[in-house]
Amino acid sequence: MTSFCAWDGKTLVLNILGQPNANRDVIGKAKGKQLQVSVTAAPVAGRATDHMVRFLAGEFDVSPFDIEVVFGRFNVNKQLRIRSPQRLPSVVAKHLSVQPL
Repeated sequence: MTSFCAWDGKTLVLNILGQPNANRDVIGKAKGKQLQVSVTAAPVAGRATDHMVRFLAGEFDVSPFDIEVVFGRFNVNKQLRIRSPQRLPSVVAKHLSVQPL
């Protein structure tokens, strides 16, 4: 991937740099080939990643079951696959030229 995000058919692939224990849940800026995502949950037994998946499900208007954690469940460096996102946050939309049909 040349960016933090790319389409694989109708699935959006995101490289994430997570920040647990943040003041609020927020999608940040692109930092190199990763998208910064902060969540309020503590990094204990994968709970921060689970919380991030639920937060991002709302941001992309999908079910949490439509988001797969490819790697990084217990790490700040993650890759997620989001099946058929219904909405794209602006930071993601401006990095993607075309949304699949």
